[in-house]
Amino acid sequence: MTDMRANARPGLASPSDCAYPNGMTSTRLTPDTWLAAGFDALQELGAQAIAAEPLARRLGTTKGSFYWHFRDVPTFQDALLVRWQEAALAHVANLPKSADEADQKLRQFGREIMKDRNEVALRIWAQRDQRVAAALNAVDNARRDYLVSLLEQLGLGNPDFARALQATLVGLPQISPNTHTDQTAPFNTLVDTVLALADE
Repeated sequence: MTDMRANARPGLASPSDCAYPNGMTSTRLTPDTWLAAGFDALQELGAQAIAAEPLARRLGTTKGSFYWHFRDVPTFQDALLVRWQEAALAHVANLPKSADEADQKLRQFGREIMKDRNEVALRIWAQRDQRVAAALNAVDNARRDYLVSLLEQLGLGNPDFARALQATLVGLPQISPNTHTDQTAPFNTLVDTVLALADE
């Protein structure tokens, strides 16, 4: 990935401090503001909306503010991916790994993963962008390792069980990404089936 640092120029007034015509905002915009807008656009419209002009329209400002903080669109997209990947890996790293109530940890893990509204759009984007595919692969590997460790605590050493659970977590949100149905129910059903094998 390219350098993620903002491209601000010291000694000059930021374009986001200026008063814009036509009702545009004069509120100071930060890199975090732009990244939040990028995630919103990704969820709603897909990767094609992650560009300077549509994001500036979304925020009611000009492209000058975007380019003040980010060298170019690929740099912004890289920053977006790094932000998501770091948060996803930190989530896995902070998950409880004790053997107590491993079955409940499995269910909680599924609920938390399927709450991320960015993943469906990221996986679609990854089909045509190797940067996104690499970020997802790193997160998927960490998540699969966590699933394997929980299942081993339950006496299930076959890693295919972890792969099946992970495939369910990846696939369920893509089947009906725009609905508010409880997508954790099918995952919990699969967990029940896997746990039944541990009791045999």
